[in-house]
Amino acid sequence: MNVVANRDMYVLLAGVVTLLVLSSLTGMVLARRVAAPSGQAVVANLNARVRAWWVMTAVFVAALATGGIGSVLLFGLTSFLALREFITLTPTHRADHRTLFWAFFVFLPIQYALVAMQWYGLFAIFIPVYAFLLVPVRSVLAGDTEDFLARTAKIQWGLMIAVYCVSYAPALLMLQIPGYVGRNATLLFYLIVVVQLSDVMQYVFGKTLGRHPVAPTVSPNKTVEGTVGGIAAATLVGGSLWWATPFGFWQALAISLLICLAGFAGGLCMSAIKRDRGVKDFGSLIEGHGGVLDRIDSLCFAAPLFFHVVRYWYT
Repeated sequence: MNVVANRDMYVLLAGVVTLLVLSSLTGMVLARRVAAPSGQAVVANLNARVRAWWVMTAVFVAALATGGIGSVLLFGLTSFLALREFITLTPTHRADHRTLFWAFFVFLPIQYALVAMQWYGLFAIFIPVYAFLLVPVRSVLAGDTEDFLARTAKIQWGLMIAVYCVSYAPALLMLQIPGYVGRNATLLFYLIVVVQLSDVMQYVFGKTLGRHPVAPTVSPNKTVEGTVGGIAAATLVGGSLWWATPFGFWQALAISLLICLAGFAGGLCMSAIKRDRGVKDFGSLIEGHGGVLDRIDSLCFAAPLFFHVVRYWYT
């Protein structure tokens, strides 16, 4: 998978850097002017999120700069950390340790190796078919039948969300799109920008205008105003960036709406898991954001849909 830098990529990157600079300056001003303790806490969280975004953007761009293999390795590491967070939060039994070894050190590497090899036929079914069947077989050989169904389902769900779904992001680099040769990295960048911008704008609109919770027992901080405003804003941005994609304006608008809605659904489902386990975040690795899985929950649902829309209609 050869990643070639192009003008569109540089323009998108310049836009992201400009947005981060403005966010950093805004955070500095707010930190000096906001006096109320509650307001200071919000501003401190905002600044922590912006600092983390600087780091994440730098790492992502560095991975793209190394070529396709760099992107595969980055997302592979992301999947490893996300799967670790998921399994830590949903404890299994001692009898599952060997099954988990296979999940982390066999199934995960094979999935990303298939992406690097551009073997779509096997990449698309390896975890949903073969890993799905092998996980319970390996677990049952340990002889522990207590909570067997729940334990097996946790590992299967973790592989699907943290590994299989995430691997669709770097898999965009394998697509052969007529008239778009050498620009797939821009398409990957586009996906990340739209999905993550939707998350950011939902947070901003929710903090400033949010009044009515969408699902108060699942995610009290998600509001109707924040959800609608954030998705609408990100959709409009995605449509306006059609020139960086193989889509037309209206197509880009529709696809952006699709992946923003998918991202919202992903965030809501992962919030339900956290509430079920009685925790606020999956981890604390990323300052201001929580764990890796907290940051990519939207991408988990959006990436597979985006990949297949592009593959079936534009290749």
